[in-house]
Amino acid sequence: MTVLTKPEVITTIDELQGRLCLAKQNIAAKGGDAHVVLVPTMGALHDGHRALVRRAVALGQIVVVSIFVNPLQFGVNEDLDTYPRTLDADVAALAEEGATFVFAPHTRQMYPDGASTTRVTAGAVGSLYEGAARPGHFDGMLTVVAKLFNIVEPDVAVFGQKDAQQVFLVERMVADLNLRTSIEVVPTVREDTGLALSSRNRNLDEPARTAARSLSVGLTAAAAAAHGGVPAAIVAAHAVIGASPLVKLDYLVVVHPHTYLVVDDDYRGQARMLVAAMVGSTRLIDNISLDIP
Repeated sequence: MTVLTKPEVITTIDELQGRLCLAKQNIAAKGGDAHVVLVPTMGALHDGHRALVRRAVALGQIVVVSIFVNPLQFGVNEDLDTYPRTLDADVAALAEEGATFVFAPHTRQMYPDGASTTRVTAGAVGSLYEGAARPGHFDGMLTVVAKLFNIVEPDVAVFGQKDAQQVFLVERMVADLNLRTSIEVVPTVREDTGLALSSRNRNLDEPARTAARSLSVGLTAAAAAAHGGVPAAIVAAHAVIGASPLVKLDYLVVVHPHTYLVVDDDYRGQARMLVAAMVGSTRLIDNISLDIP
């Protein structure tokens, strides 16, 4: 019988930093090289998050999973108050995956004087795609990620490819600000049907869940058609996604992997297709890598 050890749940910055210092000292005393790996989350953990934690455990001896619903990245009409908060279930799941610490601060711990006036700005790309639909979202995301990097001082931080624009912006922040944390990206985890795992999938009823599969099917069709160029890939995706009356497309774009700007129709090389849509009343995103010869 496997005995699970629950990760230590810590709610204050001072305590977390003290426990991290002690953990690193204990590993060093045994001749080890303590690597700290951070997995930033907002909780309501699913199998996609668990895959991030498993990768983190493989990368370092000390794994910190942050669970913090960050108010800075929610807009006025977004679901901050109703965002699922399932700390006990999350901690139980993290025990199964081998996390060391869970950092679950209250809002006043992270923002003692209210919403911080100093922000990390995502720049022009932060106002595109998800940023256009959710103004200020990426500034808030980068600000809290920067704070977590400063608090935890991780050697590595692990993110999921499902949130492709977020990953791009975090990687750019690390490069632009010369941060010491390296970024590890884990491929999107999907249901057997291809639907990308998301905390918001729990809001889908059965008809919406069936319709939502068109996003991943459409992306797969685009990748198969990419040999015909950018327009062919876009047409292939639209043909699938547009066939479902429950899916209201927000954007479907092909971007350059190094700039995240939309590529021209005659572009050749590696690219990424991004899609966002309302499926019923639930907003979903997905993406796929394209090889355009």
